[in-house]
Amino acid sequence: MVPYNAPLQDMRFVMNNIAELDKIAALPGYEMAERDLVDQILEEANKLARDVLAPLNFPGDRQGASVENGVVRTPDGFPDAYRQFIEGGWNGVPFEEEFGGQGLPWLIQTALHEMWQAANVSFGLCPLLTQGAIEALSAHGTDEQKAVYLPKLIEGTWTGTMNLTEPQAGSDVGALKTRAEAQGNGIYKITGTKIYITYGDQDFSENVVHLVLARLTDAPAGTRGISLFVVPKFIPNADGSPGERNDLRVVSIEKKLGIHGSPTCVMSYGDNGGATGYLLGEENKGMACMFTMMNNARLAVGLQGVSISDRAYQQAVSYARDRVQSRAVEGSSGPVAIINHPDVRRMLTEMRAKVEAMRCMTYWTAALLDRSKREPAAEDRHKAFLLLDVMTPVCKAWCTDQGVALSSVGVQIHGGMGFVEETGAAQHYRDSRINPIYEGTNGIQAMDLLGRKLIGHNGVAMELLIREIKEDLPMLEDGSRVKDALLQGLSDLEEATQFMMQTFPDDRAKASAGAVPYLDLVATVVGGWMMAKSAAIASEQAPTANGDGAFLEGKAVTARFYADHVLARSGSLKHAVIDGSEGVLGLAFDLF
Repeated sequence: MVPYNAPLQDMRFVMNNIAELDKIAALPGYEMAERDLVDQILEEANKLARDVLAPLNFPGDRQGASVENGVVRTPDGFPDAYRQFIEGGWNGVPFEEEFGGQGLPWLIQTALHEMWQAANVSFGLCPLLTQGAIEALSAHGTDEQKAVYLPKLIEGTWTGTMNLTEPQAGSDVGALKTRAEAQGNGIYKITGTKIYITYGDQDFSENVVHLVLARLTDAPAGTRGISLFVVPKFIPNADGSPGERNDLRVVSIEKKLGIHGSPTCVMSYGDNGGATGYLLGEENKGMACMFTMMNNARLAVGLQGVSISDRAYQQAVSYARDRVQSRAVEGSSGPVAIINHPDVRRMLTEMRAKVEAMRCMTYWTAALLDRSKREPAAEDRHKAFLLLDVMTPVCKAWCTDQGVALSSVGVQIHGGMGFVEETGAAQHYRDSRINPIYEGTNGIQAMDLLGRKLIGHNGVAMELLIREIKEDLPMLEDGSRVKDALLQGLSDLEEATQFMMQTFPDDRAKASAGAVPYLDLVATVVGGWMMAKSAAIASEQAPTANGDGAFLEGKAVTARFYADHVLARSGSLKHAVIDGSEGVLGLAFDLF
């Protein structure tokens, strides 16, 4: 297996120049996030990712998670790796110091999570879900709930899960049947079955805190009648230690295409009368509470697209340098390493350029999350929130789609060796395939962008995003291919946005038929903006760079590739948005 090393040079470049770490460190409460400290954190995180997590990735996939007599076993090495993870304090980086966290920005947490997911995505899913549970409890929990659960979850000695899906419901959460009956004193009895519960149990934490969507007996139908409950595996004692075993169990672990090391559980609640649960937030307001966790998870899953793509890219580069086959197009007298062949270089450059664009996009969005929480002025917090609201479905959908596409390109570069398991290239492809389905399928993300984020904000949020892009146009070289492609992409995006704003109120089906290409168009243009900005900044820094000259010069190449091969497709995406609905909706049902 090719060893993993975090791309620290590009991470620092993006954090400092695109996400503007110095401005984040100037926000109230984030003063510790200075560049020198962040560099040290990244270096130490890379050691854990490279030396502990990454070596477990391939054998963990081969061994997989299992359940025996109701006891879940993770692959060999996972429990010890988790012990090192929490002993290092990595689980509490962005959370409140009041409950044991380190109070650092989400921007830093995003860079760290890229490493965990790239090194070993099956392992990284556990802290990802715990992170979301912490956010939900922090936002909606009572003081007592916070005091009991947050210190343990932030420490990592307890882990968290999200229980939405049921066999008959799928993405239609409003159809769930899990029931909650009030017992008095704030206690409820939970009965029902949940499926696809990531890390529903494992063998490396002393407790598991499930956040479970359920319906009260007298609740309204649909999503309006759903409540959210805290259902711990072990009911906490008065001193906060794990107490009596709750009435819940793992029925089985799903047999999956990928992420074999992660136990994806079928959970049963209430086999013996009902699992003890505690209301989180208000009755019948469970979806609002769950969306706190869901939005956190959507950004984190989008980041998985970046992580797996970068891991696949690193492996593809290594293979292309070593694999000798066929003569080069020019001048060689015998076989050469395949990295010399133009089409292999095209594929590698596509992987590199898109990974750079995705990293910029996700890190910038993480900085928006920090700004939405910490900007001193309410107006600035609201602006950051609107941009974050738009970018959340864009990051989740586009980056996960690219994760599948780019890990497939990685297999292609390996040729036949990519299709067999021994190289590990196939594992990246298999592991990535769930991400466009997780946390609301990417079609749902596109509808969220269209209905809630574009129309729901009356176009204001998208106007803000377009204005942000236009403010950086003067820094780009007039007449350059990169600037011209960005200007055309912006024009296409504005035209498609106007079409959606005019069409959606009167013909939702027609507008919805173009939702996915519209999201792709937004992401493509945002990626083009960030690649162009990166190249411009790199050009300014290159003359005085100390050892980074080649890296900075490479930014111009990847920006040009992105302009010619990715951003150039903005016109076809606009066409699909505006003129493509007839092809989507025109085929009679009986012809499928």
